[in-house]
Amino acid sequence: MEFETVIGLEIHAQLKTESKIFCGCSTAFGAPPNTHTCQICLGMPGVLPVLNKKVVDFSIKMGLATDSVINRHNTFARKNYFYPDLPKGYQTSQFDLPIIGPGKVAIEIDGREKVIGITRMHMEEDAGKLIHDEVEPVSYVDLNRTGTPLLEIVSEPDMRSPAEAYGYLKKIHSILRYLDICDGNMQEGSFRCDANISLRPFDQEELGTRTELKNMNSFRNVQSALEYEVRRQRDILLDGGEIVQETLLWNPDKNRTESMRGKEDAHDYRYFPCPDLVPVEISEEWIEEIRATLPELPDQRKARFIEEYSLPEYDAAILTGDRVLADFFENAVKVGVNAKKVSNWIMTELLRELKGAEIQYCRVTPEHLGELLLMVEHGTISGKIAKTVFLDMMESGKDPKIIVKKKGLLQVSDEGELLSMVKEIVAANPAQAEDFRNGKDKLMGYFVGQLMQKTKGKANPKIANELFAKELKG
Repeated sequence: MEFETVIGLEIHAQLKTESKIFCGCSTAFGAPPNTHTCQICLGMPGVLPVLNKKVVDFSIKMGLATDSVINRHNTFARKNYFYPDLPKGYQTSQFDLPIIGPGKVAIEIDGREKVIGITRMHMEEDAGKLIHDEVEPVSYVDLNRTGTPLLEIVSEPDMRSPAEAYGYLKKIHSILRYLDICDGNMQEGSFRCDANISLRPFDQEELGTRTELKNMNSFRNVQSALEYEVRRQRDILLDGGEIVQETLLWNPDKNRTESMRGKEDAHDYRYFPCPDLVPVEISEEWIEEIRATLPELPDQRKARFIEEYSLPEYDAAILTGDRVLADFFENAVKVGVNAKKVSNWIMTELLRELKGAEIQYCRVTPEHLGELLLMVEHGTISGKIAKTVFLDMMESGKDPKIIVKKKGLLQVSDEGELLSMVKEIVAANPAQAEDFRNGKDKLMGYFVGQLMQKTKGKANPKIANELFAKELKG
């Protein structure tokens, strides 16, 4: 029996506001524990929350960017559960009347487009953080994160493979970053994902028993955890067993899921309307005001890159997947270099040397990359030398012209200087010269290589080929 995989994702995106959702405390990451707190986010008796308007603005913006319904009337609710990092004993969230209703995003998998439905998005406050001592059997509570605004994005169970889930997660991450409403940092917890996954026979409409996966702090971990869970559930079902509904943690060190607790359903949280917050009423004017601030989104930018820069679809998809990377590309092209050459260098040399790091931390500026490629285009340095200079730029952040001048890497283009070396090389290799004259054209590479070795890679390859052709045929 073969099974169909059914996956739905719940994404928690921390919104890039300076203050928390219901109080004026800072949302800055990395402060000493329990220093960004007040009576409101600590849940002291008698205090009243005040909604941060920018949280609503950002939520509307994400709704518009995903072709979602903006609910003109929405309310807050209390989600009750008890945990050491939740000082109030409940989380202020939204339940039956969220700010954003159904929407959708399109992803591309193996050359085909697939639309993934969004069930809803709602505003809520984040909980605190437990820090477990690695030596002593104790845990510490840091409440700095408590009250940080979150937008929870709940998908439809439309994904049929871990690869599709990965693509959807990347797309939501990209849109949030383009809108500049979430920094998307998974390591710091500002972009988090829980996955619900189940298997069912292909001829069955009813969904199978699902498990929920947590503790996945990278895109690769999300895909790996889902792939493992597909195998685990399939093996159980083929052996005649039953899937237990539970919450699982992903252990990246052991590459497996581990049970955390039995899965709670919505009714276990005992939601009820929050008596301290009035309903949020959103006017058409408010929505249009936010719509006017929308930037060019990933799909639009991809289409423009293909049209304006004549890039292949693959290049355009890679470059526009991240707003900062797309900006880097366009700023490099502005220097006056060919767009395809810039694309090739970014996707090979630059991304390889970044080794997965964010491009905003790259020491090479887009202007300097453009200048380096112009030097190759103008014959100032060779392509091989350019790669050496680029590595220096990655380490030092210096202007390529300064590096080339300091290290004496200027390309040798003087024909008189090169011709004497060409004659010397031909004279020293009579057998190869004779073979070339007898039709072995590939030996040209051998001769040019000898010249490059002699000039330490600084000979102009175009001129070198021309000079050898004349000398060998003469």
